[in-house]
Amino acid sequence: MSLNAWHATLFLLPSLLLVTLHAQLQVGFYSASCAMAEFIIREEVTKAFFQDRGVAAGLVRLHFHDCFVRGCDASVLIDSTPSNMAEKDSPANNPSLRGFDVIDNAKARLETMCPGVVSCADIIAFAARDSIQITGGLGYGVPAGRRDGRVSLIAETVALPPSTANLNQLTQMFSTHGLTREEMVTLSGAHTIGRSHCTSFATRLYSYSATVKQDPSLDAFYASQLMQQCPQGSGPDSVVQMNPTSPTITDVGYYIDILTSKGLFTSDQSLLTTTSTANQIARYAINPLLWKTDFAAAMVKMGLQIRVLTASQGEIRLKCRVINN
Repeated sequence: MSLNAWHATLFLLPSLLLVTLHAQLQVGFYSASCAMAEFIIREEVTKAFFQDRGVAAGLVRLHFHDCFVRGCDASVLIDSTPSNMAEKDSPANNPSLRGFDVIDNAKARLETMCPGVVSCADIIAFAARDSIQITGGLGYGVPAGRRDGRVSLIAETVALPPSTANLNQLTQMFSTHGLTREEMVTLSGAHTIGRSHCTSFATRLYSYSATVKQDPSLDAFYASQLMQQCPQGSGPDSVVQMNPTSPTITDVGYYIDILTSKGLFTSDQSLLTTTSTANQIARYAINPLLWKTDFAAAMVKMGLQIRVLTASQGEIRLKCRVINN
C-alpha cells in the first residue's frame, strides 16, 4: 500500500468534523515539510509493538497523561533536573508510564531527516493513534501542528484522574478539559489494553473501609484471582492485566468487565453509577463498532482542544527529554 493510500484509510468523518475546533491544527500538517513523518513514527511503534505488545497501551496512556497536565504539549517527556522535579517522576507516572524510548527513537530519525520540524507533542499523538490501530481499533486522521512546552512540574500531576475517583469526580476532571461525561465514558475504554500496578487497586481487596474489608462492587471470584496475583503488601513491581481476556486488543472487553462487576479500578466500576452511563456502557458492550468510532472521535477532540500550543507558542524540541537552550 502506498503512503498516500495508507493515509487515506485514516480519515474518519468524525475527526474531519472536529478539525474545526482548532483551525491551526491540520490533518496532513507535515505533508510538505516532512512527508515521511507519520510513516516513520508508525514504523517505530510497529517495531516496538512486536518486541513488546504492552508498549501500545503505554503510548496511549502517555498521550492521556500528557494532555491532562498543561495540555498536549509533550511536557510529560521532559526529564527532571537537580532544580526541578518533572511530571514523569510523579507517583502517578513513575513507574507506570512507558514508551518513552519509542518517542525518542522516532524523534531521532525525524531530526536526521527533517531537523527542527516535527514536535514531540505531535509524535505522542501520532504514536497513540498508531497504537490504537495496531491493536485492533480504528485509525483516524491526527490534526497536527502542536508545539512543545518548556515547563514540566511534578505538582501539576494532581490533574490526572486517580484510580480511586468516583463518577462525579471523573466527570468534573474531564469537564475541566472540555470533555463531556459521555466522552469520559468513551475515553475510559482505553483501559481495555495494558496493565495496572497492584498498588492502584489494593484498597479494594484488603482495606475498603473501616467496616468492610473488600469492595462489595467487585465480583468475589475476580477478587480472589486478584488476591492471588497481588498478595497483601505487594510492591510497585507487581502488575496485572487491565482486561485479562484480551489485554493487547482494543475491544469492548473493558465494558463487558464493568457490566459483570470486574472493572479493575474504583473509577472503572463507578461508571455504572447512573442510568445514563450504565446504558452507554451496555450499548458499547454489544456494539464494538459504535465504541471504536466514538473513541476515535473523542481521541481527536482530546488532542485538539486541551491547551494546545501552536504558531509562535512553545518550541520544537530537538530532543524530547530536554527543552532547547
